[in-house]
Amino acid sequence: MNPTLPPLAEVLNLLPDAVCVVDVDGRFLFVSASFERILGYSPDEVLGHKAFDFVHPEDRAATEQQAARVTAGTLQRHFRNRYIHKDGHSVDIQWSAQWLPEYGVRIAVAREVSELRRAERELEYRASHDLLTGLPNRDRLQRELQQAVVYAMQTGSGLALLFLDLDGFKAANDRSGHIAGDRVLREVADRLQQGLRQGDLVARVGGDEFVVLLPGCSDSTSARAIADGLRARLQPPYALPDGSISLDASVGIACFPTDGKDPESLLAHADRAMYDAKRRERGTSDSVHKGAGA
Repeated sequence: MNPTLPPLAEVLNLLPDAVCVVDVDGRFLFVSASFERILGYSPDEVLGHKAFDFVHPEDRAATEQQAARVTAGTLQRHFRNRYIHKDGHSVDIQWSAQWLPEYGVRIAVAREVSELRRAERELEYRASHDLLTGLPNRDRLQRELQQAVVYAMQTGSGLALLFLDLDGFKAANDRSGHIAGDRVLREVADRLQQGLRQGDLVARVGGDEFVVLLPGCSDSTSARAIADGLRARLQPPYALPDGSISLDASVGIACFPTDGKDPESLLAHADRAMYDAKRRERGTSDSVHKGAGA
């Protein structure tokens, strides 16, 4: 006896991905069992309703545009959007879809990629942030600086950089160890962020080196005032296991376009200016000590 094939819906209901069929207006005509597993809605709760009504509001316009392209004949294999789960949280979905003109329907397969998207966001964060302090890292600074230079060239709105190197941080590491030093760096990062204007950015670019991007800052006098304010924030004592420690920072300033017209030259100028400031401060300190001992 020849076996009888089961209804196709019985097969589709076994798939871990959801299979959906919608009409030309986007109304659900069929959803497989995994639709409820992924989004919490039973077939009876969605059939006859527009798929767009379940899409995250921020993704609705892009989803409607993509659906129109599919209906126009474009085969879609990797479109991503977010749907709203029945309990209210968002779910990341990757779709493959095709228009079947002879039936007047779109057929689509939906795969949940929430875990994949979380992993991607984590990788994106790690690629652009310093993991110890949570500040933007050197790569992110380079991208932001490039955009700021282009904007300053187009608008003439000004741009300045501050290159900060902590003074006294090595003593924290030597005295209390790297764990305590890491805690101090995180507090430094917090204090710097609290001293920024809206639109400014501070990045950690080395062990105890930070760069502050100041869009719209048009001259060195304004930049110096911001630098002095940041130094004042850094100077109150930091608590360590064996007592407190005080820090300061040597700061180099570079202004666009006087000190450079591209990111590399601006950073190089600010770096050199920081080392010049550090040498001057050391010279002043040495003179004070010699005078005191005379």
